[in-house]
Amino acid sequence: MKLLVACEYSGAVRDAFAGKGWNAWSCDTLPTESIGNHYQSDVLDVIDNDWDLIIAHPPCTYLCSSGLHWNKRRPGRQKQTNEALNFVSLFLNNKVKYLALENPIGCISSQIRKPDQIIQPWQFGHPESKSTCLWLKNLPKLTHTNVLSKPKCGYWDNQTPSGQNKLGPSSTRAKERSKTYEGFAAAMAEQWTNWIDEKESSR
Repeated sequence: MKLLVACEYSGAVRDAFAGKGWNAWSCDTLPTESIGNHYQSDVLDVIDNDWDLIIAHPPCTYLCSSGLHWNKRRPGRQKQTNEALNFVSLFLNNKVKYLALENPIGCISSQIRKPDQIIQPWQFGHPESKSTCLWLKNLPKLTHTNVLSKPKCGYWDNQTPSGQNKLGPSSTRAKERSKTYEGFAAAMAEQWTNWIDEKESSR
């Protein structure tokens, strides 16, 4: 079966599904960071190529709650948010049979629809906190695979004592924060492959 991982350059999700036997492709305007099937192009060029499953990670710069306050301060930024929402809708309204879209908490919930699930890295073996929303089509919610307890210090490895993300401003900050956790990718590949195999074999 064919999988498109949209807006992914790391190869994390693509490679996890390839390991389960999928004909898996990633697509991003950036080159892939790991060897594998990758379209370095606009995802709109390949979005309708008869995929069985699309997993989309649309850029969250103009969508996430932490940045929306700038919409009232910077001319033109609200337009960029509207364009980002239109981009999200291209995935959510796509005819593909199976779909998952991932993004942080933000205006997709209020402007399009609420997510089907919100997951955390610490539920999948990573001692970090990052609320991650999933919008699903014909897919089950992910089952937590390795739930960790918060460290005795009271905050996760990626947080300051006050609970803020400890990655300081830099040219690579957005890129680092956008990478998919391996625990997420492994759970998606394992659980959704089994789900789809069962559904397709019963047809």
